[in-house]
Amino acid sequence: MKLMRTTVLISTSLLFLLSCSSVVVEKENRIINSSNIGTAVVNGKRYTSKGQNFRVRFIILHYTVSDRDRSIDLLTDTDVSSHYLITDDKKDPIFYLVDEDKRAWHAGASNWKNFTNLNDNSLGIEIVNKGYVMENGEMKFFEFTPDQIQKLVILLKDLTKRYNIDPQDILGHADVAPQRKEDPGPLFPWEELYKKYGIGIWYDEETKVKYINSLQNLSPKDVQSELRKFGYPIEITNSYDEQAKNVIRVFQFRFRPSKYDGIIDQETFAILKALNEKYKK
Repeated sequence: MKLMRTTVLISTSLLFLLSCSSVVVEKENRIINSSNIGTAVVNGKRYTSKGQNFRVRFIILHYTVSDRDRSIDLLTDTDVSSHYLITDDKKDPIFYLVDEDKRAWHAGASNWKNFTNLNDNSLGIEIVNKGYVMENGEMKFFEFTPDQIQKLVILLKDLTKRYNIDPQDILGHADVAPQRKEDPGPLFPWEELYKKYGIGIWYDEETKVKYINSLQNLSPKDVQSELRKFGYPIEITNSYDEQAKNVIRVFQFRFRPSKYDGIIDQETFAILKALNEKYKK
């Protein structure tokens, strides 16, 4: 018997309301205010433990590699899921598919810094996009629509505020699974999100210039160590082997999308050094 599925749609106006302090979450006719969560009031005295934080630590962005209808079918079935879906139809609201309190199956085998199995502590956002096709041996990626990015900005601003998510912890699926994933790909506008909306992270050009010649006389081990320091799951093999090339390519997808051949070069390494200097923790 096929399970009954419920899809909740969130309009952009509701997302705006969610960012206001008066309304945080509305489910099953219950209003839950975050200021009251984890608090007990006994005989007029308020008790709250200081030993707590949000279980949601990361937001992971994906593309669906399918069209709108197929994406909805896949994400409302039993094998894969995400908390939110943004389609390529302007008339669609944002689809809220999995309760934020629950674990969606979107990241799979994944690692970032000291964290593993990121389904346990992340929110997944899928964006309808066909990914890429191979043409003459090269990956040709599809662009995201301006409407998709605008909806994503509204959603990210709301989620990062409510869960106090660090800008460094807004990631792509490829970041946490670089040996098997490419999404959201090199046409995803990471730089625009940072410079126009203050979302996520980006390097400073001046710092990049400072490090532009720093690759000289460095071993593959040094490069791999810098990539691991940034957060990527990479083995230190002191070799530009296949797993290192995959991580370098994913890094280039995100921070040097004009050329993503998986080969470390002066500019790629300078960007990596600039990021590690700017975001030291």
